[in-house]
Amino acid sequence: MDNRPNIVLVHGAWADGSCWSGVIERLQADGYRVTAPQFPLTSLADDVARLRQVLELQDGPTIVAGHSYGGQIVTALGTEAPNVVGLVYIAAFALDNGEALGALLSQGPTPAALVHLFTDQQGFNWLSEDDFVGHFAGDLEPAKARVLYAVQQPLAGSTFTDVMGVPAWKSMPTWYLVAKGDEAIPPDAERQFAGRMGATTVEVESGHVAMVSHPDEVTDLIRTAAEGVH
Repeated sequence: MDNRPNIVLVHGAWADGSCWSGVIERLQADGYRVTAPQFPLTSLADDVARLRQVLELQDGPTIVAGHSYGGQIVTALGTEAPNVVGLVYIAAFALDNGEALGALLSQGPTPAALVHLFTDQQGFNWLSEDDFVGHFAGDLEPAKARVLYAVQQPLAGSTFTDVMGVPAWKSMPTWYLVAKGDEAIPPDAERQFAGRMGATTVEVESGHVAMVSHPDEVTDLIRTAAEGVH
């Protein structure tokens, strides 16, 4: 009987579920049941609702992995996370109670990937092509980075001021991948997130989109988490 946990993959801002393709292929080859839903990015509440919708469809224990802003979605599950038995953060935000993304990002220099962030008339934030290709996905071949840029989903401005409640990581085992060359979230911030969670941590010579540029290492960490809770 195969009683390994299910895997749910949560994409971040300026991305979609396809960014997990390399990781999905590897996990499926191992026999894991994997889901990588699309998130609306219209508000943190909407994104958490989508994640809960997907989790309710899982048929047993589930590992949830989030990238970048996807870590915010995962964390905001709080104390009510149906079927979830472990959390994996891939170069992701892992805020604590009372913290907000905007306030956190304002504590230091603007990351290179966000320097020319702009807001449209509907209040959604987009990355410029130069920043996306050169910094957000800077360790990919430019042609591949431009494909990711073409499918980017904008992030609602409200997500920068949403205040985190009780974080899910306080009541679950956690794993964290630090992207040592990240130009969207400072690597030292990632280390701080991982440290205060007490996460099992690995560091990879990667830019921000580690699941695209280093799918083997990302898969290995998710596999380690799955085996740990199993």
